[in-house]
Amino acid sequence: MNGNNSIQKEKKGKICLGNKAFYANQDLLQSKLLTKKSKLRMYQTLVRPVVTYACETWVLKENIKSKLRVCERKVLRRIYGPTKESDGTWRIKSNDKPNRLIGNKNIINYIKAQRLSWFGQVHRMPDNSMVKKVYEWTSALTRSLERPKNRWEDDVKSVITKMKITHWKDCIRNRPKWKEFTEKAKTSLKL
Repeated sequence: MNGNNSIQKEKKGKICLGNKAFYANQDLLQSKLLTKKSKLRMYQTLVRPVVTYACETWVLKENIKSKLRVCERKVLRRIYGPTKESDGTWRIKSNDKPNRLIGNKNIINYIKAQRLSWFGQVHRMPDNSMVKKVYEWTSALTRSLERPKNRWEDDVKSVITKMKITHWKDCIRNRPKWKEFTEKAKTSLKL
């Protein structure tokens, strides 16, 4: 985090590390000997965790979302390869095609589901835990007069609203129900 309370540089660094992880495993991810399903599992276990490390605490801005989507589409296009047209020509897949191929379990939905999971864990913690104290702490200073920056809690609560979860405080106490919501967030088109 820098003096402007921004972690943009760290997120860009994670994307660079994800690219390194992809190129380190490029031979496997582009191999004709492995099935596409196996290659997708390899991406989800070797590359995505590098990019999304500590994503539970991120506030997603549009520029970072687009960079994450570009990074993921690049890998998915390499895994699934080009599309052959009816006239015999080859073209790269359009932007929405890779997302449909993975069943909308894209990196943005994954991050939002991880944040929902962490949000539930924080709310279930005892009141004397350090994490809960930091979460509930309020600053004595006022926010600046400019357009307010989106906070982590606001971002997570907007996902809860989009998923139409009512009485979310009661749902958090019910772990299986909350896990069901987080799993649903991984494939949701509305988020």
